[in-house]
Order: sequence, then structure tokens, then C-alpha cells
Amino acid sequence: MQSLNIQRPGMPDLQFVLVVSALCTSGLETLNVPEELRRRVFDACWALVNTDPPPVNQAERVLDLRFGTELTLDAVVATIRQLFAEAGITTLTWDHAPSDPSRLSSPAAEPLIDRLHKLYPDPPAPPPPGRSDHN
Repeated sequence: MQSLNIQRPGMPDLQFVLVVSALCTSGLETLNVPEELRRRVFDACWALVNTDPPPVNQAERVLDLRFGTELTLDAVVATIRQLFAEAGITTLTWDHAPSDPSRLSSPAAEPLIDRLHKLYPDPPAPPPPGRSDHN
């Protein structure tokens, strides 16, 4: 079982918003959030970064935060926390193993992905078994 504390997620705000929006649009049956609240959270976040109505097609329900500001991100985080607090949900829980990406990132997303890799580089690989640095 995986979980995410809404008030203290232990991750940067951008990552928090992306995780919560992905969970809300995932269709996971094991997420402890009713479908109506999932829709309200996504739609409220969408309204903060878009002028058009939220998409109805599930595959199109993805937040694009590339053109937002720090203020926009702060507003999205506050909105997520407020909606879950009003519903009495302090921790999101779900039971689903991490999966491989279903498609490659678009070229437009590459700058964001590169920035995230600089902020959170992959840990170094451990040395092969049986090898020591004293050889």
C-alpha cells in the first residue's frame, strides 16, 4: 500500500501537484478518494492554469504547468490541500505497483524532464559484488 500525506508530502510542490493530479485521473479503484472528489480536484486545478473548460476525454485530463508561475503552483497546491481538507482526507492511499511509462515524453516536455533530472539525479550504481576499492 502506498500513501501520500496531503499536508506534508515530503516532495517539492511541482512533484506533489503532478502526483496528485495523476492519481485523480488514474482510474485506480484502490485510491481512497471518491470519483466526484477526484474530478473536483482536477477541474479546480485545471481552472487555475487554463481558460478553457477541462477536457471530458479521460486521456486528455493532464495538467500542463510549463507556462505557470510560482504563484500559479502555490495556488494549485493550496487548492488541492483545501479540497481534500474539506472532504476530511489527510492522506491519499492506493495499492498499485509502479508501472512503466505508457508512452514516450513529448519533445515539449523534455526541458521539464531535464530540469527534474538535475534536481533529482539518479543515485549512483553500487559497485559490482565482490569488488572493493582496495584492489
